[in-house]
Amino acid sequence: MNNITISELQERATSIRKNIIEMLHESGSGHPGGSLSAADILTVLFFHEMNLDPKNPKLDNRDRFVLSKGHAAPVLYATLVEKGFFPKEELFKLRKINAMLQGHPDMKGTPGVEMSTGSLGQGFSAACGMAIAGKLDKKDARVYALLGDGELQEGLVWEAAMSASHYKLDNLTAIVDYNRLQIDGFNDDVMGVNPVDDKFKAFGWHVIEVDGHSIDALIRVFDEAKNTKGKPTAIIAKTIKGKGVSFMENAVEWHGTAPSEDDKAQALKELGGEK
Repeated sequence: MNNITISELQERATSIRKNIIEMLHESGSGHPGGSLSAADILTVLFFHEMNLDPKNPKLDNRDRFVLSKGHAAPVLYATLVEKGFFPKEELFKLRKINAMLQGHPDMKGTPGVEMSTGSLGQGFSAACGMAIAGKLDKKDARVYALLGDGELQEGLVWEAAMSASHYKLDNLTAIVDYNRLQIDGFNDDVMGVNPVDDKFKAFGWHVIEVDGHSIDALIRVFDEAKNTKGKPTAIIAKTIKGKGVSFMENAVEWHGTAPSEDDKAQALKELGGEK
């Protein structure tokens, strides 16, 4: 666990949100809504919870993070920059030919990315495999997987959930970014996923619900997950899509739309000004 205050974590989360806005404006494409909703979650993981070394991304006993909802790559890239895995200027080459940062995470080309993801459900399955490997190798490292709530519509998710329970993967934590929206609208209108908590419980998981924007609460639930033995933990993080930028919050049109120059200026103003 890293020695960092709540206020410092909040500042990191704001910086990550600014990075997301700036990089997506520069690229002209990408996914702001579900990136902004997950910023506090990744902040707590990367700056408080996880054992990581930016100078040694392949540290043997490191914790692993898998962004199963790979289209939210901007939040991962923005976090990795804040953590020091690569220089900030790489953000402004997002989605450019021959650049490091692709539209979805690339484990072969980006330091700090543990799994290439984008096809929904597969990242979660890979995370389960990592957790099984950790058990077999008798490692202390933990595995964290972030899923979108719309992603739960994939059958592959529930095969992985069943497997994780069967193998008693208490070194695995799944976090559901429960912002209620997906590309075509509200989940309830497209394909309802509720009750999410009861589904994971039925599959043998320890389940915790949390305000996904409360740094304090996120720290507590990650601690509870670490202390839960004999079963994996699912954290249902209640979030707001587009969190931090008023005109993006709870707005489906910002699932995959890059901000214009005016949008960028307004968003950065709301987040506290240019970096």
